[in-house]
Amino acid sequence: MTDNARARKLADRIQVVVAETLDRRIKDPRLGFVTITDARVTGDLREATVFYTVYGDDEERAASAAALESAKGVLRSEVGRQTGVRFTPTLAFVPDALPDNARTIEDLLDKARAKDAEVRNVSTGKTYAAGADPYRKPEADDEADGSTDGAAAE
Repeated sequence: MTDNARARKLADRIQVVVAETLDRRIKDPRLGFVTITDARVTGDLREATVFYTVYGDDEERAASAAALESAKGVLRSEVGRQTGVRFTPTLAFVPDALPDNARTIEDLLDKARAKDAEVRNVSTGKTYAAGADPYRKPEADDEADGSTDGAAAE
């Protein structure tokens, strides 16, 4: 069993090697604007998961996924050549869910902003039920106790 630091370093190196190889060596026309966002390696350094995003619609994402699957052998051999590990990890390409999650969060924030604006519009011109300041003041408590320095009577 290897340590996590070595797996992290190998994952970082795999991310860089795959990104550079896609940019320089892979000339597949199906490959769209692909960004390698992350790579993770198992503890035994046998399997690597490479996360990617594709700029474009669903058709371009599907075409890029097919291009990555067909280039998997070239990418794995390049990873083995540049990393120098004894056993080159198998590569699995997974579309990154980060853009979808970010879009969902943005939609939720937009809904919250709309609700805030609605509450602001409803509350415009309204007054509080207990007056402008419903809280008791320390001066009023002091006058009731008879003390002037603000300390509680003991």
